Amino acid sequence: MNDGPRTLVDVLRRRAADQPEKIAYTFLVDGEHEGSWITYRDLDSSARAIAATLHARGLGPGDRALLLYAPGLEFIAAFFGCLYAGVVAVPSFPPHPAQLARTLPRLVGVATDAELSAVLTTASIVAGADAIARRAQVLANPPWIATDALPRDMEGSWSEPKLAPDMLAFLQYTSGSTSAPKGVMVSHANLLHNLAYANHVEENDEHSVSVSWLPVIHDMGLIEGVLEPMYAGYPAYLMAPAAFLQRPIRWLRAITKYRATNSGGPNFAYDLCARKISDAQREELDLSSWCVAYNGAEPIRGETLSAFHERFGNVGFRWRSFYPVYGLAEATLVVSSGRRNYEAEVRAADAGAIAHGEFQAASTDTPLTRPLVACGSAQFETRVVIVDPTTRQPCADRKIGEIWVSSPSVARGYWRREQLTAETFGASLANGDGPFLRTGDLGVLVGGELIVTGRLKDLIIVRGLKHYPQDLELTAERQHRALRAGCAAAFAIGDEGHDVGLAIEVDPRSLGGEPHDSVTRLADIVLAIRRAVTEEHGITLAAVVLLSIGTMPKTSSGKLRRQACRQGFIELTLEEMFRWTHDSVAVTSSAAAVLEESAA
Repeated sequence: MNDGPRTLVDVLRRRAADQPEKIAYTFLVDGEHEGSWITYRDLDSSARAIAATLHARGLGPGDRALLLYAPGLEFIAAFFGCLYAGVVAVPSFPPHPAQLARTLPRLVGVATDAELSAVLTTASIVAGADAIARRAQVLANPPWIATDALPRDMEGSWSEPKLAPDMLAFLQYTSGSTSAPKGVMVSHANLLHNLAYANHVEENDEHSVSVSWLPVIHDMGLIEGVLEPMYAGYPAYLMAPAAFLQRPIRWLRAITKYRATNSGGPNFAYDLCARKISDAQREELDLSSWCVAYNGAEPIRGETLSAFHERFGNVGFRWRSFYPVYGLAEATLVVSSGRRNYEAEVRAADAGAIAHGEFQAASTDTPLTRPLVACGSAQFETRVVIVDPTTRQPCADRKIGEIWVSSPSVARGYWRREQLTAETFGASLANGDGPFLRTGDLGVLVGGELIVTGRLKDLIIVRGLKHYPQDLELTAERQHRALRAGCAAAFAIGDEGHDVGLAIEVDPRSLGGEPHDSVTRLADIVLAIRRAVTEEHGITLAAVVLLSIGTMPKTSSGKLRRQACRQGFIELTLEEMFRWTHDSVAVTSSAAAVLEESAA
């Protein structure tokens, strides 16, 4: 439409003009109590002041600015301030002052790759900038600007730059679950299309309300938690990720209190609520307003959906509210989803057929099945094709292949990586049809619905059969209460890659028994894992490693880094408590102390 917005700046400017006093965002300081809030008028004013400051510092369209903010509303103002200046925003976590050795390297990598012209943050973080700069010269060169300390009269000197839909809005650095983080170049046109797509499938209206605890530096937290409410004009309530992780009840209490319709997160969030929220806490809740419970960003487990629904169905949560979705940063966010009339379906697949690369519904006499959750269909000018990654031929019906995507939401490529951009974003089918985005994910279309089966790079092939690591990991997790859910990684090892290793975190406090029995108990757990994996998947594990709590390699968004875990296993750099292989068993010296302390 000719009168529609051409950039995200147009969207906020219109909101500020039409609904100036409407509260856009409210931050819940501890996940429960209202702290700061901001109206569309105030957000527009702050964005103009920040943009004018950037212009005064010599920044203009195309320059990059790093955004380093603790959870709160300052990030949102800075993000729009960049857009108002035509500056490309680069969101990232601020480094932890007490853990610079661990948190600084990724930030340095992002800053180096983005070639920054400024760092936007708050006065409290600027106070520690010298300590950061001493350890990272790349962060000492650009000016640091405390956006919460700018004079408000700067807004009057703002002049709107000439922006076009195809101009970059921000760089979304990927989480790096299978490789080093890469900057996805997201344009205003990409954003507007994907926000309209989300609005279409969610069927938002004037009664919509959002609650989000998701990190705003990641695609789901930024686009669904922050930008979609502003795009569609409904209020958003935000909290820090730590507030939810420390006490999961805070998420569902906020949905209850604010009668939220839209909220969600990765699969682990629903699992955490089902396991950690007590019966007494559950009785406080009323989840009947929740219509869009989106679930994505990691494998969606049917048993998690069932457990959550069973746990909270009696306080108003409806199965129909589940929105299993598939998306990725390279497609801005959403690729496929159901709508309000969609019933999330868990399909029982024949595990043997899956191992041969094909989806078949399990028959009643099939002993091994694999439950797979459908993620709706591709809509809104978005096309999904399942492709043989070697021949580039479309797969036959119900054959598993790589998921390729064509959509106006597909981003422009990776920042400063022309060859990788061409390979990933410029793929063509064998007949020349294209371009497509190669997602690196494996899946199948069944009745027009997309079912994601795993990651191409993580696929394990043993004696010609295909095994998905998440299946082996789930089997391992179930063997003892001390094994931590979501903290297992299976990977190929050996010269030919045909052997399989598995690493998993163990909580010594849940082992039970006397301290002197603990090593025996660890050995028993390993034996149980080996037996279960053999019985359920026909694989004989070549190695099992039990890790200390919190040491499994993961991305900043909590995704498993299986290849990093594999490398750590090979190089003996994992924090192991117990290692079993075919020819050796080892208990680390530090494990004895941990086991002794946990049993005390």
